[in-house]
Amino acid sequence: MLGTQNDKLAGVITHDELLATAQSIAALQLPNGMIPWFKDGHCDPWNHVETAMALDVMGMHAEARKAYEWLTSVQRADGSWHNYFKPDLTLEDPKLDTNVCAYIGTGVWHHWLSTNDEAFVRSMWPTVKKALNWVLGMRRDDGAIVWAREIDATPWNYALLTGSSSIRHALHCGANIGALVNDPQPEWRAAADVIDHIINTDQSLFEPKQRWAMDWYYPVLTGSLTGTDAKTRLLSQWDEFVIDGRGVCCVNDEDWVTAAETAECSLAHSASGDVEKAKELLTWTHAHRTESGAYFTGIAYPNRIVFPADECSAYTGAAVILAADAIAQATPASTLFTRSTVLD
Repeated sequence: MLGTQNDKLAGVITHDELLATAQSIAALQLPNGMIPWFKDGHCDPWNHVETAMALDVMGMHAEARKAYEWLTSVQRADGSWHNYFKPDLTLEDPKLDTNVCAYIGTGVWHHWLSTNDEAFVRSMWPTVKKALNWVLGMRRDDGAIVWAREIDATPWNYALLTGSSSIRHALHCGANIGALVNDPQPEWRAAADVIDHIINTDQSLFEPKQRWAMDWYYPVLTGSLTGTDAKTRLLSQWDEFVIDGRGVCCVNDEDWVTAAETAECSLAHSASGDVEKAKELLTWTHAHRTESGAYFTGIAYPNRIVFPADECSAYTGAAVILAADAIAQATPASTLFTRSTVLD
């Protein structure tokens, strides 16, 4: 659990503030384990995993387990998940997204690092294995993984840089789980290596999404770019996406600062070794914080308009908690994004 005293977070965020944020996430969890974005809102499996990881950071392991068990209960027979579920489990968007489906590998590995609960991880292994095998079934001939497909249609033919970066990280996390449960998956690491090669040598193979901040920092956040390449990447578009003192704009053509992107960019800077910049970015998210500990999704400048109006999103608070843990290095899972996920 992210402890009550940590000098590395002094002046950035307190334990009590982080705990309140985690409690605001847990308060949204439905009896079946689903964690919607906000009250009566929809849920997508990627952000659901993100919130489960944040709960584990703050010691709410029972709630995190319940969240993962819900994912198992709604997984399709082929290993995938639909994109958006309503609280009554009807579908808001039935699309099947490779990145959304892969993130379970990251989440379950994070849960192992947080708890050392091998029995639970073993119980989740069939879910993880089916999901990542489904994702790899969406590979193109060049090794890139296409973004998505409709249920009964041919998969789309383009891959995304942000999604592929997240998938390569999930594949390594999943392979770590496989090693733990004595079911090695070397082909997952090989597939991740191919994605890394594409990211490092020919990003033109991904659909252009330069408008979005995530394409800027995600290759660093998820370990595809490291060392000097990572630092160069983060410097290269800082002025394009960052409003100094405010945070990271979701897109480069609007002054709409989103706290989740700001916290994720903080995580990317922690991954690159620039912890001071990571602290600065996390401090800027405080403008989004509400009295309950939840975070407004976004603020549009210069008029400081909360947009979407009055929306606080669970995944935003979760990103803040994960970024704080990466800075503080307070839990066994704090290195999930800051050190190589490839086990020796």
